[in-house]
Amino acid sequence: MKTIKTLLSFACFLLLLQTATAQGTLTTKIAEWERAKAYTKEYLDAMPESGYALNPTPEMRSFADQMLHLTDANYGFTATATGEKSPLGLGEVEKMKDKSKANVTKVVVAGYDYVIAALKKMSPKQLGEKVKFMNRFEMTKEMVFTKDFEHQTHHRGQATVYLRLAGVTPPAEKLF
Repeated sequence: MKTIKTLLSFACFLLLLQTATAQGTLTTKIAEWERAKAYTKEYLDAMPESGYALNPTPEMRSFADQMLHLTDANYGFTATATGEKSPLGLGEVEKMKDKSKANVTKVVVAGYDYVIAALKKMSPKQLGEKVKFMNRFEMTKEMVFTKDFEHQTHHRGQATVYLRLAGVTPPAEKLF
C-alpha cells in the first residue's frame, strides 16, 4: 500500500511539474510577442512619414505595405489558431487606403495586441491541439503561433533595408 501511495504521489508531482513547465512556456511565448511588438514599434517610429511610401523596386511592397502585410498575417494566423473569426478579413489590412505613419502604427500595434490577447486566453493544453492551417498543413496551435512569429520577424527584417534606404539607422537588435 505504501508503494502505491508513493507512486501516486510521484505521478501527481510529475503532472504538476509538466503543467508548470507548459504554463512557463506559454508565459515565455507571451513575453516574446510583447518584445516583438516593442521592437516592431521601434521600426515604425524610426521611419519618417515620407518613408512609409518608400518602394525600393516596383516588385516590392512599400514600407507601409510590408508592415500591413505583417499585420494581416498576425490576424490570419491567430484566427486559425484560436478558431475565432478575425476582426479583419484576410487581406483587408493590406488593402487599407490610409497608409500614413500614424494609421499604420496604430493598425500594426493593434495586430500585435490581438495575438497577445489570444495567447493570454489560451491554456497550454489548447496550444497542443491540432488545426488545419491554410487548408493543407496540420499542426498544433502552438506551431501556428511559431510560424506567425517567424513571419513577422522575416518582414521586420526586410524593413531594415527600407530604413537604410531612407537614411535611417535601424533600431538596435532586441533579442532579449
